[in-house]
Amino acid sequence: MTGQKVSLDPTSGNFFKYDGPAGTVVFLVALPLCLGIAVASGAPLFAGIIAGIVGGIVVSLLSGSHVSVSGPAAGLTVIVASAIQSLGTYQTFVLAVALGGVLQLGLGVVRMGVVADYVPNAVIKGMLAAIGLVIILKQIPHALGRDKDYEGDFGFFEKGESNTITDLLASIVTAHPGAVTISGICLVLLLSWEKFAPQMGRLATLIPGPLLAVAMGIGLNQAFGLGAPQIQLKEAEHMVALPVAQSVGDFFRQFTLPDFSQITNPQVWVVACTLAIVGSLESLLSLEAADRLDPYKRISSPNQELRAQGIGNFISGLLGGLPLTSVVVRTSANVYAGARTRMSSFIHGVLLLGSVLFIPSLLNLTPLSCLAAVLILVGYKLTKPAIWAAMYRSGWSQFLPFAVTLTAIVFTDLLKGVLIGMAFGLFFVIRANHRAAITVVNMDTHYLMRFNKDASFVNKNELRSKLRRIPAGSHLIIDGSRSLYTDHDIVDVVNDFRLLAPYKDITLEFKHF
Repeated sequence: MTGQKVSLDPTSGNFFKYDGPAGTVVFLVALPLCLGIAVASGAPLFAGIIAGIVGGIVVSLLSGSHVSVSGPAAGLTVIVASAIQSLGTYQTFVLAVALGGVLQLGLGVVRMGVVADYVPNAVIKGMLAAIGLVIILKQIPHALGRDKDYEGDFGFFEKGESNTITDLLASIVTAHPGAVTISGICLVLLLSWEKFAPQMGRLATLIPGPLLAVAMGIGLNQAFGLGAPQIQLKEAEHMVALPVAQSVGDFFRQFTLPDFSQITNPQVWVVACTLAIVGSLESLLSLEAADRLDPYKRISSPNQELRAQGIGNFISGLLGGLPLTSVVVRTSANVYAGARTRMSSFIHGVLLLGSVLFIPSLLNLTPLSCLAAVLILVGYKLTKPAIWAAMYRSGWSQFLPFAVTLTAIVFTDLLKGVLIGMAFGLFFVIRANHRAAITVVNMDTHYLMRFNKDASFVNKNELRSKLRRIPAGSHLIIDGSRSLYTDHDIVDVVNDFRLLAPYKDITLEFKHF
């Protein structure tokens, strides 16, 4: 995926050669997302950073996935915002986050991760392509200098009357020349570095393109201030807005302790259950996507992932952080940056911690437009035309669930879109099982009805139709030798026919049924 040869053993050699640059890229992508999701959730800015740090340092070491990256999730913003309001205080909410982590840990212990195995591959591929498309649609306004919508918002409908399409059109009309220049130059730099860095020696391959893009963005914007102040990005909405602590005490005051006096409040447990269930579903879907993106095709344990996420949410809640999940955007950035092991996610968590401790003011000079260029390139790799063409060549039974999932996610959100895609995919599963499940052959008045596979309720209509066409005065053999499992509904249909058969002078014979 990165243009480099893939070693048979991804853990061999110096992991930092690959995971160090990849972790840096994920850090640059995750920083504005953590802050943006905190803003959208109505939570303190630092709460998003806490979740990102815990997701990187804690969950990465406990997860079974080598490439998955965890942090605050855009899909939970509506739930979080309404929960903070309904519970009254943020201290009560973070108690619910911690309790939700305990419940999530329990789901992993009782092996509920098996749910992920029932998501069709076409739906997972549609989810990845949709996320890539949404990233592009959402980041183009930031690249053009329209930063009204928060970073990390992946829902179609936005605040007020706007949506993804109207925001995109408005950004074209109100394009900021400084932002356009920065994003355009950064995008060219990223593409050029990706192509020519491998030819420039070993040192060049250790320098991530996105890090150069961020340095370029900061440099260009500062240069505008000296030579062209009219196009400099000055307003806070156009820049990264990391909280700046004035002292050590000020830093620690940004943490929020849970209000344990509310532990008997039933509403707290309702919120905890909601966060545990929704967060688990998002994490399992993201884990499936991570395994599909992993160039080494390693298979992760969903139950181990649930346990890791549960512990992560428990710690995040205790520290005053937002709930976290495995997140596809950060995971895909991780993979495309060349990550090989979980150390890349760990490094991104360490860098998040170091940034708030040592260089918040420097990072706040970063224009969102240069980060938009980084994310647009990630989005393109997730949804490039070759992926669509490959799914089309796979046939309608694969392409339609892929397309429906993609469309549903773009126009709703991740969780709703996947559920719609799964429902649509179920139609094709039923159709495939319905077709050619039962064959009937005859010679004169002798008929043989054979079940070619396991028979379930989805074959009931086909069975009834074929039985109705058996003419009067026939001898029918029903052969179930190829059906290892026969649904009770099928048995009922056959028994009903057995009772009616004498009235049509039909004799029945059963083999292995």
